[in-house]
Amino acid sequence: GKVYCCGVLDTFSRRIVGWSIADHMRTDLVVDALQMALWRRHPDTGTIMHSDRGSQYTSWVFGQRLRSAGLLGSMGRVASSVDNTMMESFWSTMQRELLDTRSWDSRDQLASAIFEWIEAWYNPHRRHSGIGYSSPVDYEHAYHRRVTSQVA
Repeated sequence: GKVYCCGVLDTFSRRIVGWSIADHMRTDLVVDALQMALWRRHPDTGTIMHSDRGSQYTSWVFGQRLRSAGLLGSMGRVASSVDNTMMESFWSTMQRELLDTRSWDSRDQLASAIFEWIEAWYNPHRRHSGIGYSSPVDYEHAYHRRVTSQVA
């Protein structure tokens, strides 16, 4: 069977801050990923959440969750992935580095592999040219050290 994954990427650090895996593409898949991002980041009111125009993102439930969190929704043009390049790059990287490397015996096995790839490899170790060849976690730590040292 199929496994669907939704991710929320912080464009500052390229870190996946929310994600969800399911055997369907219904609205709760994207709402669950958004909820994880909200728990992890506690974004300021007015933070922009950009998405594509899939029915999950245009649903009343998703829009209501954005509004209740104080987030501003943003969507690109129909049939354009240009404004979603960072997220498209993430999916391409996951395809190349994980999904194309083998097959899985079950949805649960694949879901576990996706979890491990995001949380144990991509966020803490995978280097990105756009952030000085740092991993997302290292980039964020370095930023917070700089900010803290400037205040002190």
